[in-house]
Amino acid sequence: MNASPRFDRFIRRLGLPGAALATLALAAVGAAAQERHEHPPGTSQAPSPFIASTASPFSTLAAQALAIMHEGMAKAPVNGDPDHDFVTMMIPHHQGAIDMAKALLLYTKDPELRNLALAIITEQQNEIRLMQGWLARHAARNPGAAQETESTSQTR
Repeated sequence: MNASPRFDRFIRRLGLPGAALATLALAAVGAAAQERHEHPPGTSQAPSPFIASTASPFSTLAAQALAIMHEGMAKAPVNGDPDHDFVTMMIPHHQGAIDMAKALLLYTKDPELRNLALAIITEQQNEIRLMQGWLARHAARNPGAAQETESTSQTR
Protein backbone atom coordinates (compact mmCIF):
# COMPACT_ATOMS: atom_id res chain seq x y z
CA MET A 1 0.00 0.00 0.00
CA ASN A 2 1.38 3.42 -0.93
CA ALA A 3 0.75 5.90 1.85
CA SER A 4 0.51 9.60 1.24
CA PRO A 5 3.15 11.94 2.67
CA ARG A 6 0.46 13.37 4.97
CA PHE A 7 -0.32 9.87 6.30
CA ASP A 8 3.41 9.20 6.76
CA ARG A 9 3.74 12.38 8.87
CA PHE A 10 0.71 11.34 10.93
CA ILE A 11 2.22 7.90 11.61
CA ARG A 12 5.57 9.45 12.59
CA ARG A 13 3.76 11.71 15.08
CA LEU A 14 2.05 8.69 16.63
CA GLY A 15 5.42 7.30 17.74
CA LEU A 16 6.41 3.65 17.68
CA PRO A 17 3.51 2.22 19.77
CA GLY A 18 0.89 4.23 17.89
CA ALA A 19 2.43 3.44 14.50
CA ALA A 20 2.52 -0.26 15.35
CA LEU A 21 -1.15 -0.16 16.36
CA ALA A 22 -2.08 1.75 13.20
CA THR A 23 -0.13 -0.74 11.06
CA LEU A 24 -1.91 -3.68 12.67
CA ALA A 25 -5.25 -1.95 12.20
CA LEU A 26 -4.54 -1.30 8.52
CA ALA A 27 -3.50 -4.92 8.01
CA ALA A 28 -6.76 -6.09 9.58
CA VAL A 29 -8.72 -3.67 7.45
CA GLY A 30 -6.99 -4.93 4.32
CA ALA A 31 -7.98 -8.49 5.18
CA ALA A 32 -11.56 -7.37 5.85
CA ALA A 33 -11.64 -5.53 2.53
CA GLN A 34 -10.68 -8.70 0.69
CA GLU A 35 -13.59 -10.51 2.37
CA ARG A 36 -16.06 -7.67 1.76
CA HIS A 37 -17.40 -8.99 -1.53
CA GLU A 38 -18.16 -12.40 -0.04
CA HIS A 39 -20.86 -11.01 2.26
CA PRO A 40 -24.42 -10.67 0.97
CA PRO A 41 -25.61 -7.03 0.72
CA GLY A 42 -27.16 -5.65 3.88
CA THR A 43 -25.56 -8.22 6.22
CA SER A 44 -22.57 -6.15 7.32
CA GLN A 45 -22.51 -5.04 10.92
CA ALA A 46 -21.66 -1.54 12.04
CA PRO A 47 -18.09 -1.15 13.35
CA SER A 48 -17.49 -0.68 17.06
CA PRO A 49 -18.32 2.83 18.24
CA PHE A 50 -15.51 5.27 18.89
CA ILE A 51 -15.29 6.55 22.45
CA ALA A 52 -13.19 9.66 23.00
CA SER A 53 -11.79 9.54 26.53
CA THR A 54 -8.77 10.92 28.32
CA ALA A 55 -8.25 7.39 29.65
CA SER A 56 -6.27 6.82 26.43
CA PRO A 57 -3.52 9.00 24.95
CA PHE A 58 -4.26 10.89 21.74
CA SER A 59 -2.10 8.51 19.69
CA THR A 60 -4.24 5.55 20.76
CA LEU A 61 -7.49 7.42 20.10
CA ALA A 62 -6.29 8.48 16.65
CA ALA A 63 -5.29 4.92 15.77
CA GLN A 64 -8.65 3.59 17.02
CA ALA A 65 -10.56 6.20 15.02
CA LEU A 66 -8.53 5.33 11.92
CA ALA A 67 -9.10 1.59 12.35
CA ILE A 68 -12.85 2.03 12.90
CA MET A 69 -13.08 4.32 9.86
CA HIS A 70 -11.24 1.84 7.63
CA GLU A 71 -13.37 -1.04 8.92
CA GLY A 72 -16.54 0.93 8.18
CA MET A 73 -15.36 1.81 4.70
CA ALA A 74 -14.34 -1.79 3.98
CA LYS A 75 -17.73 -3.09 5.17
CA ALA A 76 -19.78 -0.40 3.44
CA PRO A 77 -22.58 -2.00 1.43
CA VAL A 78 -21.74 -1.70 -2.25
CA ASN A 79 -23.93 -2.55 -5.21
CA GLY A 80 -21.81 -1.57 -8.21
CA ASP A 81 -23.42 1.85 -8.69
CA PRO A 82 -20.53 4.34 -8.35
CA ASP A 83 -22.77 7.04 -6.85
CA HIS A 84 -24.20 4.70 -4.23
CA ASP A 85 -20.88 3.04 -3.43
CA PHE A 86 -19.11 6.40 -3.07
CA VAL A 87 -21.74 7.63 -0.60
CA THR A 88 -21.81 4.45 1.50
CA MET A 89 -18.01 4.51 1.82
CA MET A 90 -17.82 8.25 2.51
CA ILE A 91 -20.18 8.10 5.50
CA PRO A 92 -17.71 6.13 7.68
CA HIS A 93 -14.88 8.25 6.25
CA HIS A 94 -16.59 11.42 7.47
CA GLN A 95 -17.39 9.77 10.81
CA GLY A 96 -13.68 9.00 11.15
CA ALA A 97 -12.88 12.70 10.74
CA ILE A 98 -15.46 13.50 13.44
CA ASP A 99 -13.94 10.92 15.79
CA MET A 100 -10.40 12.22 15.25
CA ALA A 101 -11.57 15.79 15.84
CA LYS A 102 -13.27 14.71 19.10
CA ALA A 103 -10.02 13.07 20.22
CA LEU A 104 -8.08 16.23 19.43
CA LEU A 105 -10.51 18.36 21.44
CA LEU A 106 -9.63 16.30 24.53
CA TYR A 107 -5.95 17.20 24.29
CA THR A 108 -5.26 20.36 22.30
CA LYS A 109 -4.87 23.74 23.92
CA ASP A 110 -4.33 25.50 20.59
CA PRO A 111 -7.36 27.74 19.89
CA GLU A 112 -6.90 27.53 16.12
CA LEU A 113 -6.91 23.72 16.17
CA ARG A 114 -9.87 23.65 18.59
CA ASN A 115 -11.84 25.82 16.15
CA LEU A 116 -10.77 23.62 13.25
CA ALA A 117 -11.83 20.45 15.10
CA LEU A 118 -15.21 21.98 15.98
CA ALA A 119 -15.71 23.04 12.36
CA ILE A 120 -14.80 19.56 11.13
CA ILE A 121 -17.34 18.00 13.49
CA THR A 122 -20.10 20.37 12.37
CA GLU A 123 -19.40 20.14 8.64
CA GLN A 124 -18.83 16.39 8.54
CA GLN A 125 -22.07 15.77 10.49
CA ASN A 126 -23.94 17.96 8.00
CA GLU A 127 -22.40 16.09 5.08
CA ILE A 128 -23.27 12.70 6.64
CA ARG A 129 -26.90 13.84 6.91
CA LEU A 130 -26.79 14.97 3.28
CA MET A 131 -25.43 11.58 2.18
CA GLN A 132 -28.01 9.69 4.27
CA GLY A 133 -30.73 11.77 2.61
CA TRP A 134 -29.29 11.01 -0.81
CA LEU A 135 -29.29 7.28 -0.02
CA ALA A 136 -32.91 7.45 1.17
CA ARG A 137 -34.02 9.33 -1.95
CA HIS A 138 -32.21 6.96 -4.28
CA ALA A 139 -33.28 3.73 -2.57
CA ALA A 140 -36.20 3.53 -5.03
CA ARG A 141 -33.68 3.23 -7.91
CA ASN A 142 -32.28 0.11 -6.30
CA PRO A 143 -34.77 -1.91 -4.21
CA GLY A 144 -31.96 -3.61 -2.23
CA ALA A 145 -30.56 -0.23 -1.27
CA ALA A 146 -33.22 0.35 1.40
CA GLN A 147 -31.56 -2.19 3.71
CA GLU A 148 -28.13 -0.78 2.90
CA THR A 149 -29.29 2.75 3.74
CA GLU A 150 -30.29 1.63 7.22
CA SER A 151 -26.88 0.09 7.91
CA THR A 152 -25.03 3.25 6.80
CA SER A 153 -27.25 5.68 8.68
CA GLN A 154 -25.84 4.98 12.12
CA THR A 155 -23.82 8.03 13.10
CA ARG A 156 -22.50 8.73 16.54
